[in-house]
Amino acid sequence: MQAALSTAALPAIHPGMNSGLPLPAGTVDSHTLLQGQKAVTIVHNGAVYRLQATKLGKLILTK
Repeated sequence: MQAALSTAALPAIHPGMNSGLPLPAGTVDSHTLLQGQKAVTIVHNGAVYRLQATKLGKLILTK
């Protein structure tokens, strides 16, 4: 059984960020998704994806 990720319980932005700009509803910071890991696996519509943070601070999503 997989647990659903609820964005209601997650912070909208990383605590260190202070852009001052309003963010759209449902916005989730990448630090919250990765939780200190380099990569996470995401299942979407039955397909498995990998979200990876690079050394340069970029994100790569692969199927």
